Amino acid sequence: EVQLVESGGGLVQPGGSLRLSCVASGFTFERNWMRWVRQAPGKGLEWVSSISTLSGSTTYTESVKGRFTISRDNAKNTLYLQMNDLKPEDTAVYYCTKQNDPPASQGTQVTVSS
Repeated sequence: EVQLVESGGGLVQPGGSLRLSCVASGFTFERNWMRWVRQAPGKGLEWVSSISTLSGSTTYTESVKGRFTISRDNAKNTLYLQMNDLKPEDTAVYYCTKQNDPPASQGTQVTVSS
């Protein structure tokens, strides 16, 4: 059974930083592209970033380029999202998923507000 557990969210002021983590189990993590997606209040699911199996390829939605960094540690079965210079529009529940899967975990809430 695929299990993904996100953590690291919270309340932060604009311009602040957070590092999200996602611990994976129940599948061969190192063989899967992974991604972060988010859902803001009252809005649909938005893709944020993806990373290849050996971290050689990373992609980002335009609105987070230069501010967010996706990474992974295959030895720890863990996916990360470093988020810097956070903006109010980044407020959302963030989920990690396998590249083509819908969210199936609780996610972690990120709130950017002064």
